[in-house]
Amino acid sequence: MKKVTKLACLALLGFAAVGGRAQDDSQSAAKASKAPSPELQGAAPEVPAEYVIGADDTLHIAVWKEPDLSATLPVRPDGKISLPLLNDVPAAGLTPMQLAASITEKLKKYIADPRVTVVVTAMNSRRIFVTGEVVHSGAIPLLPNMTVLQALSSAGFTQFANVKGIYLLRTENGRQVKLPFNYKEVVKGNHPEQNIMLKPGDTVVVP
Repeated sequence: MKKVTKLACLALLGFAAVGGRAQDDSQSAAKASKAPSPELQGAAPEVPAEYVIGADDTLHIAVWKEPDLSATLPVRPDGKISLPLLNDVPAAGLTPMQLAASITEKLKKYIADPRVTVVVTAMNSRRIFVTGEVVHSGAIPLLPNMTVLQALSSAGFTQFANVKGIYLLRTENGRQVKLPFNYKEVVKGNHPEQNIMLKPGDTVVVP
């Protein structure tokens, strides 16, 4: 009888261990199913709520329960987008929320209780330029809060670059302003005021 009792206890312990592992596996699977897939992570750029739409930006317009009215489309050079039923709709100069409200108001003539979402999928209107003795010259997408130093890190220097004589060209009130940037000093922690945040249309020149 003692042998039978021991065998029964061992069987129960084995069952409990297997059941515990199964429960852990099911919990892990549940957590994995809740985690966003790699394709969804980083699918769209991080856009500030106050972002102002510009020409060449790409927008995704979603109208709830109206797939025929939902589309991903670019903002034309004239600042407008073309939507079914509405034709040309001004988009440049508005935030995504303002544009969504504008489209919602216009759709009320055709749809009861329209619900519109606007997502900026590509911020092509926000660009800065890096030129001169850099490895990658030309236009660079302007990310939120991008500084001169960050832009230069993307462009890279050639062996002939004068990193002490870099300057930023910016148009303010219709006139061009030249702002100095000494790379060697800034990376040492000196003159942090030179490492300013960039604005659309800025040009960084590396002589």
